[in-house]
Parts: sequence; structure tokens; C-alpha cells
Amino acid sequence: MKTPVRIVSIILFLLFHTVRLDAAGFRYGIDMVASGSGRCNCPQFEGKRVGFITNAAALSVKGEPSWRALVRRGVDLKFIMAPEHGFSLGGGAGEKVSDTVIADSIRVYSLYGATQKPDLSLLKKIDVLAFDLQDVGTRCYTYISTMKLAMDACDRAGTTFLVFDRPNPVAPLPLGGFVLEPSQESFVGAAEIPFLHGMTIGEIALWLHRTRYPGLSLQVVRMRGYSHGRFADELDGFRFVPPSPNIRDLETAIVYPATVMLEATSVSEGRGTDAPFRTIGAPFVDAHALKAELDRHALPGVDIAETAFTPTSSKFAGIRCQGLRITVTDRKVFEPFRTSTALLLSLQKLYPKELGLERNTAFFDRLAGTSSYRIMIREQRPIGEILEAARGSAAAFEAAWPDRFLYH
Repeated sequence: MKTPVRIVSIILFLLFHTVRLDAAGFRYGIDMVASGSGRCNCPQFEGKRVGFITNAAALSVKGEPSWRALVRRGVDLKFIMAPEHGFSLGGGAGEKVSDTVIADSIRVYSLYGATQKPDLSLLKKIDVLAFDLQDVGTRCYTYISTMKLAMDACDRAGTTFLVFDRPNPVAPLPLGGFVLEPSQESFVGAAEIPFLHGMTIGEIALWLHRTRYPGLSLQVVRMRGYSHGRFADELDGFRFVPPSPNIRDLETAIVYPATVMLEATSVSEGRGTDAPFRTIGAPFVDAHALKAELDRHALPGVDIAETAFTPTSSKFAGIRCQGLRITVTDRKVFEPFRTSTALLLSLQKLYPKELGLERNTAFFDRLAGTSSYRIMIREQRPIGEILEAARGSAAAFEAAWPDRFLYH
């Protein structure tokens, strides 16, 4: 008789602890509303007409698309709106996207075509505009801009804006770069926050609500089991789906803020290669000389290797380039902004005419959030001086907004 009792005890023990582990597990914002079966018992959508800004990368922990989860739970979804790269994520950087239809009947309106802002006439036909997009933690990534424009439109239309929160996948990286200056506001820099800001998309929405749209009806559906101290792949249940064609994995998202500034130069940031943003170079670059110059900065947590590549698209398509392959060896000490600054200083020193800083000043300054960064790079100011200026900018932001986080 003891054996059956013991077996039952073990089963109960396992069930109890499984439930407890599941209760403590990570959940996206969408999971907090749309998980389970039957009609959605969520006051945010009860009796409401709903629009949804999302794309194919927005999944639940079980891998179900967010929009499908809402429809399955009986939410009255009227239409979807899709940001840069389109709903299916097939559009390249800067490539205009057309309207489409999914599931035979759900209209998907493009927010990266004729307009980047939701049409007010469409917002008048709904009660709630929901938002669920995976950001990558760097200010110039345009999903932040899409959210801000949507918040502005909802504020004008009197429509509630609801954000399903998602992790900042690179949140543990140190704050880096300059805070955006108002004069540099653009679609690649829509919020006056540091370049590497450490905030989730929901936290940015709440910050924009406080600073820009205090009259907007805003709701943020929080995640469960999330911590700013963990990278996304350290969250049990997180699914990395490339949120755009060239951010293919978490390692790329970590390196991205260190190399994305090259978009505004004549050096390739690796589009059209097997490792975009982790491969950089140009036909005029001497890989050995560039590596030697960069090694002088003794960058922490990163390995720099010489490479050669021929992009299949974007800059120098079909042309042999020399450059560098960047691999993060220790996330805990890697500093993307320091790496970016060292790389730009080295390129400007070796190739002042070819780099093209003065040919793309407006774009570079919009990415950086200030003209000061470009000027200091061009003048070959000591890296410590540049980093100190950026730290002062970020410190002022931190001091002004100590309560900007929803999570520890």
C-alpha cells in the first residue's frame, strides 16, 4: 500500500511545482490577455471595436501570432496596420510597403507607404488601437517612431491606445549615446531618450504619455516574469523572431547599436552579407590597417577579425570589400557606444575623404541625435572626451526620469 501512496505523493509534488514554475514563468503582454480558450474576458476589449498595429514577429510564448490570438478569443478586430518592413517582414530597409489582406478578410494598412501615421478616419471607426511590435532597444529603430505617430493620431482622434509590452532584448547593455535633441527629431529618432535607452516599448509609451500626450487614453499591458537585468534569451519562453530582415538573431541586436551609424557613411554595415551589422567594410578599406587602428582602443567584450566580403545587395553590391567581422565575446562588459565611437574615429582617421561624414551630415546627425557627435569624430577628439559628453547627456536623462521603469 505504501507504493501507490508514494507515487501519488510524487505526482502531486510534481504537479504543484510545475504549476508554481508556470505561474512564475515569463509571459509577453499579449499572453496576459489572449492566452486560454473561449471568449476573451478582458475589459480592455469588451464591446470594443479594435485596430491593431503588429507584424508577423509578434508571437505569444506558445508561438501564436498576436492578432490570431485576439481573433480566437472573440475580439472584434476591424483591421491591422503594419510598420516598416511590412506585416510579413519581407520589405527591405527604407522600402515602401503596400496595403494587403491576410486570412482572406483582414485588411492590413501600411504605415510605411504613402503615410507613416494612422489615418484619422480609420481611427474614428474603432474604440481601441492596440500595438504589439518587438523593438530592439536602439533609438533609431523605427518601431518607436511608428508608436509615437500612432499615439499622436489616437490623441487627436480620441481613440484609446493600448500597448502589449515586450522585452527590450538588450536591456542589460549600458546606456549609451547622446539624448536626442529636439532639432534632430525624425523618423529615425522620434523620442528624446538616449541612443541605447534600456526601456521596453511599453515604458517608452508611458514616457511619451507623460511628456507629449498627457490627454491620451493609454493602457499598457505589462509582461510577467520580466527583468531589465536579463537579455531576452535568458527569459524562459522568449521567442526571437527577426523583427526585420537584417536583425536575424539576438547577437545581431546586441552589435546593431555599435555599427548602425555606418548607415550614414560610405562604409557598408553588412547588408547583403550573411552577417549584417556584424560585418563592416568597403572597397577602399585596408582590413589590416583598420584592425590595427581599432585595436589601439582595447575594446572590452568584443573580438575584431579581418574579413573580406562581396555584398549581394545594398552598398557595394557585387563589389569585393575588405573590412572587419565583429563578435561579442562577453555581453556583460561589451559597450556598443564605445565600440561605435572607436570604429568611427578609426575610419575617419584612415579614410577622411572616403568615409563621407560631410556628405551625409543630416542623416548622421539624425541617427546620433545631435551634430556634436559628428563634429567630435571629424575633429578626432579623444575617445574619453566623447564618451564623457555622451555620459553627461544620458545622466541628465536618468536624473530627470528616475521612475521611467515598470520592471526591476
